[in-house]
Amino acid sequence: MNAAVLAPMQQLQDQLQAFMDENIYPNEEIYQAQLNSLPDRFSTVPLMEELKAKARAQGLWNLWMPKNHGGLSNEDYCSLAEMMGRVLWCPEVFNCNAPDTGNMEVFIKYGTDAQRAQWLEPLLDGEIRSSYCMTEPDVASSDATNVRTSITRDNDEYVIDGRKWFVTNAPYERTKIFIVMGKSDPDNSNRHLQQSQILVPKDAPGVEVVRPLTTLGYDDAPLGHAEVHFNKVRVPAENILLGEGRGFEIAQGRLGPGRIHHCMRLIGSAQRALEFACRRAVSRETFGRKLADHQSVLEDIAKSFSEIEQARLLTLKTARRIDELGAKDARDFIAASKISVPLMAQTVIDRCMQIHGAGGLTADYPMAEAFNYARWCRQADGPDQVHMMALGKQIVKRFAS
Repeated sequence: MNAAVLAPMQQLQDQLQAFMDENIYPNEEIYQAQLNSLPDRFSTVPLMEELKAKARAQGLWNLWMPKNHGGLSNEDYCSLAEMMGRVLWCPEVFNCNAPDTGNMEVFIKYGTDAQRAQWLEPLLDGEIRSSYCMTEPDVASSDATNVRTSITRDNDEYVIDGRKWFVTNAPYERTKIFIVMGKSDPDNSNRHLQQSQILVPKDAPGVEVVRPLTTLGYDDAPLGHAEVHFNKVRVPAENILLGEGRGFEIAQGRLGPGRIHHCMRLIGSAQRALEFACRRAVSRETFGRKLADHQSVLEDIAKSFSEIEQARLLTLKTARRIDELGAKDARDFIAASKISVPLMAQTVIDRCMQIHGAGGLTADYPMAEAFNYARWCRQADGPDQVHMMALGKQIVKRFAS
């Protein structure tokens, strides 16, 4: 990378760092207090709208945008996403939060002009939010060919019937559109051509947001994750994405970059936890010595530093391969990152919680919520076991042939 490219990226990193220092870190307690005072925890936090306006005015907006659509390379985005990952609610400030980034990419890649005008433009403006509906409570959704939600053509409409859960953003009052994966051709001999994806407005008759769900006790408000039922929901035929039977094609195009975005943010969460642990280690004493003078503490810090650096390098290499080859041909490194980085973050954050004693389990520090994020990322966008199985097959095929 030449100096001309490096200079503006350094400026962007410095600008985002300054925004975090001036507007995010000083407002963490205020954000939480406002959230806790809302009559409905899944409504808009006033501070969020104030910060979004500031970020947009400074050009710190839609930083996730793919390079071929006027944005950054995946490699360049890594450092920015890592900064955002240090405070879990702040990606929305920059319109960079999941699942909206992935959904916007779906509209960019696969949407019609009418679909983009109706849904992509307000998403890019941060006016609305969106959800992606794949996982179901009644089947093992780690094999997405198991989904049972039906998408049935009826003249100039489709009828959607089924149950989904862990639908991120679904409880949020600003969410207006769902992308739903279901079976439109269940008898197709090719299991990967049975599925389609379709756009369902949240307010369509028959859509029922049944309940918000928790992960390890966290409700992730105001975005949240919900169980959603589709009770014979009717939408126009033009709401189908790309065409019948192309659901898997869309899912693979959407999930590749999104998996790496999670890894980028998790590195930021782990890095911040380590910094908290180091400050704690020099400020607390046990048995007449600073924590930092105990060998076990020093070993945990050393291992954590090493593991974060390894994960950061793997994620950067993965991002570079996506830039050079595309997500499909970088799927081996995407899988390796998805297997390694969430587990690394979970392990590192757990050590840092331990160094904080009982306080590490509380909301007084960011570690417990970050641990929850790392843990559910080991299920989101495909569980560890599926990625290990897929990567193992690729490696055996490559080196045994």
